[in-house]
Amino acid sequence: MKLRTCVTAKGEFKYGIHKPNYHVANLREHDCIKSLGICHDGSVHSNRQNFPAEDLYVDNSTWIYEIPNPFPFRGTTYINKAWADQKAKDISLIKLPLPKNISLTDFIKKELCDKNKVSVNDNVKRIFSYLPDPLLLSLATTSTDSNDLVILAQISCEFEYDKSGHLPLGLIYKRDNRNKFQAVIKNKPLFEAVGNNVFLPDNYKKVMVLRPGVQGQSEIVGAVDEKKHAGKKFHVFEYLRQNSYIPWGHYAANMADDAICYLTKDLTVSDMTALRHLYYQRVFVTLAKQLNLSVPLTRKKMSVLEMEKLRKKIIIAVSEDKDRLNCKFSASLWGWNFGFDYAPSLYRLHASHQQVHQQFAMVPETVAATIAGKKSDSVIPSFSCGDMVASFIMDYRAETGNSFFNDYIKAIRNNYRTDGINNAANSLIVYEDAYVMLFVPKAQTSQWELQLMTTGVKNNAFVGNILEADTRTRNALDYAILIAQKIYARMGAAMVTSIEYSKRFFGCFSGKSVIDQRLVYAFMPRLPESPGAFSEAQLRWINGHYPEDFASACRKHLQVIIKTDPKP
Repeated sequence: MKLRTCVTAKGEFKYGIHKPNYHVANLREHDCIKSLGICHDGSVHSNRQNFPAEDLYVDNSTWIYEIPNPFPFRGTTYINKAWADQKAKDISLIKLPLPKNISLTDFIKKELCDKNKVSVNDNVKRIFSYLPDPLLLSLATTSTDSNDLVILAQISCEFEYDKSGHLPLGLIYKRDNRNKFQAVIKNKPLFEAVGNNVFLPDNYKKVMVLRPGVQGQSEIVGAVDEKKHAGKKFHVFEYLRQNSYIPWGHYAANMADDAICYLTKDLTVSDMTALRHLYYQRVFVTLAKQLNLSVPLTRKKMSVLEMEKLRKKIIIAVSEDKDRLNCKFSASLWGWNFGFDYAPSLYRLHASHQQVHQQFAMVPETVAATIAGKKSDSVIPSFSCGDMVASFIMDYRAETGNSFFNDYIKAIRNNYRTDGINNAANSLIVYEDAYVMLFVPKAQTSQWELQLMTTGVKNNAFVGNILEADTRTRNALDYAILIAQKIYARMGAAMVTSIEYSKRFFGCFSGKSVIDQRLVYAFMPRLPESPGAFSEAQLRWINGHYPEDFASACRKHLQVIIKTDPKP
């Protein structure tokens, strides 16, 4: 059955189980061994485990169940076996905690007046120590006062300080019942909220959430570490997330602790290039190894020239059909959740942390199927969001005889205003060069959505994925992504989700050749008064502006951005 659904003609459910084990090339050139803090017994806890000396071989990683939705247009569900097994043992865990009874009036009367413990003019730290958790959390996410935030940080955890008692050197650690080191965190939501506030002093950010290893044992398997023109560094680590919610693991490109960046307005062209370089490098190296091609180096970052040579070797190997049928991974996945917030009700509102970080992974071609709870010899196609584009454009060609993307670009260029007014802005294009177009989609799936698409104007080529993108096209993509984020920053957007829709590397979908698919990115901000609700669940996207007007608003910021961050 070519239809992507978990329902079979026999009235049974069909789904896949990923049982990941894989090899990871270690492309990191240098180690950055540092102390994470000390234990109560005075011993030092370092990040040495985060800098493996050799390549990594991941065995027996967490199983992931991949279940196609009964209705293909509703996507795919992934279940992490480890998480689900915990709930299976104790189904009472499947609930949200009830809110606590909180009354600020009662609190002030009881704690500050009746007991006369402190006055409003008494020291701030003592007052903070009496505040209920929801108020502490609200202050942690909204305060712009570094003094507030340092006090909140001290309430949330225990720090190791220098001899002066003022400079934090690390966290205090203890061993848990499994003899593993755990930071002494007294209020985890408060800890996360404070550590992700841009106004917290950098020396506290580093020891709480940024130093390699402080957030866990994820190995660093790549890095870009170079000087900026002004003497500042652009330094990015590539972390491996082994037991990932994405089957077969994923990677995260994070700004390093000596190149702190919490806001997209502070990103430079060099920063974006470094973040994306790790994505390109990881994909090309993984594909090359699948095709039994030699990779020129290990324990070292590839140069742009080396990466481009490897990309061309891969394309030649694929075009010659050399071993490509034996390749497990046939697509890439890239995404970026920017922006962190925590509601006082303990709902995390967006990304896992504020620090600029992009995530990427490889997607397999198929996954072994299980039918009616029993192992099957058959397989199902593993989900990649770009496949939905491929399926559609093939249907479009079958029905119209035309290439959808050619017609789409033509429609964008020939756009008329939605409201039919002739003397107002009618262009949907925000930025364009010889390789890519940044534009406002006619039908936005969120307020303020932008999209980026390869156009091939320069070389008249269909670029459907990063393997088909040469160095100039990749540079154009990186720069346009930066422009989109800078526009949002100037417009005040604090949370933006960015995703990539790409073609399978080997140019086919469901056994059919896909020639004219183009690489598309979608940028979707989350606005304060636009939460997802029943309309969005039905794929009904509610908007309050014409797309042409949003494009015009974006273009107002373009010249300032290009002047401040010129294209290299």
